[in-house]
Amino acid sequence: MTTIQKNTIATFIAAIVHLSGAIGMLYSSHADWFIGMTPYNLLLMAVLVLWTQEEASQPFYLFMFLCILVGIGTEMIGVNTSLLFGSYRYGTALGIGWLGVPFLIGVNWFLVVWSSAQVMLQLHRQLPGLADWGPEKAEKWLGWSLVVDAALLATAFDWLLEPVAVRLGYWSWENGTIPLYNYVCWFAISSLLLLVFRKMKFRQVNQFAVHLLIIQSLFFFALRIFYHP
Repeated sequence: MTTIQKNTIATFIAAIVHLSGAIGMLYSSHADWFIGMTPYNLLLMAVLVLWTQEEASQPFYLFMFLCILVGIGTEMIGVNTSLLFGSYRYGTALGIGWLGVPFLIGVNWFLVVWSSAQVMLQLHRQLPGLADWGPEKAEKWLGWSLVVDAALLATAFDWLLEPVAVRLGYWSWENGTIPLYNYVCWFAISSLLLLVFRKMKFRQVNQFAVHLLIIQSLFFFALRIFYHP
């Protein structure tokens, strides 16, 4: 099966799963069941990313596990000390965990950071006139643009989902207020992970990840507007 066929199938599955979830949460009398399926959704999306990765080499898996471990580790610091993100706690919707943090939040970190990087890589390929800059200048500019812009995109995605996540019971904030510090931490941690991504040498192309970020953004955008439990 070709990469294009895999991307098409994976995008179709992701679109159907998220569309079904949105309809179920918005219009079904079994909204709680659909919310409870969130861990399986995250796992399925991770499997689809792995399936569509053109070269799932050792550095790719190393970066994936780094994102997962950093995600879980920083969330544990945040939940138990409030030194990162702010004062918050997780509910039960994301499944089992340790020290107050569901393990699957690490998978979410990987998906968001990886997909954001893929979007920026795709945009960079569309930029005109880079050949006129010279290879050294173009590489340097694209490298920093990848880190900063992809981190901004990951942070923007978190901003989009935060109110929805609170309504769905994924987590809750002290006094019901999402602090600006949460987004500062998201940007800083994402930037560090993307710096590693920039330095690692492996096949960094995954078209499905671009589609996934778009699908998930539309999903949370719809729930942000229409979901009121």
